[in-house]
Amino acid sequence: MTVVLVVVMAYCIFPLLWLVIASTKDATDLTGTSGFVFADFNLLENVTTLVGRDGGIYPRWFVNSLAYAGVGAAGSTLICFLAGHAFDKFEFRGKERVFGFVLVGVLVPGAATALPLYLLASNLGIVNTYWAVLLPGLVNPFGVYLARVFARSYAPYELVEAGRLDGSREFGIFFRIALPSMWPGVVTLFLFSFNGIWNNFFLPLLMLTDRDLFPVALGLYFWNSRSLNEADYYPSVIIGSLFAVLPVILLFIFLQRYWRAGLGSGALK
Repeated sequence: MTVVLVVVMAYCIFPLLWLVIASTKDATDLTGTSGFVFADFNLLENVTTLVGRDGGIYPRWFVNSLAYAGVGAAGSTLICFLAGHAFDKFEFRGKERVFGFVLVGVLVPGAATALPLYLLASNLGIVNTYWAVLLPGLVNPFGVYLARVFARSYAPYELVEAGRLDGSREFGIFFRIALPSMWPGVVTLFLFSFNGIWNNFFLPLLMLTDRDLFPVALGLYFWNSRSLNEADYYPSVIIGSLFAVLPVILLFIFLQRYWRAGLGSGALK
């Protein structure tokens, strides 16, 4: 078991270590030295070139990714917990069948829905707009399932019923009583959604042609394609990739006390 853990740790750590070391090298050292050996320290030069390259478009890609992932994850989390609360606390005809239909979406791979989503966006006239990437990110069938589990675990029916007896409306009960009770689950689902949208590459590739709308992953892919003929783009791709992984790592570190509690509860219930 220890050997397996060491292998898994190496699989996770070594690519990030290579990225950190490579981000300090210029184009010549990237191809002329070992990947895990430092050469001339060019980190500041690489950062300056990254920020100013192509009219300073990388910061725009970074802000686009924050907008897609931040707004999409927040909206998706709210929708999922509204649905999970409804499935757990309300009785209506065909509830379990509707819930089962939602769960079918978990089994459908994202790549299989990309082309239908593109055709639907084309009919709506939102291709090559922010909405083409933002709206599909709001839908998360697994999030609905997870939210129902958290609704049952953290917001018992007696608590909701007490709110009704006090005269609160259903939305008031959800936002003032149920949602704060499910906060570890909210943070856990937000992190999963943020990570999924931040790393989504195929959907923006289909939907977007305007470089000003690219998320950072698609922008780096565009630069990497150019680096095949223009080697000076290569260091920018490396340092850009390093900055691209930082938001997700920082979110998981700063919110770990919430998502660790949420995952622990989800595993026990």
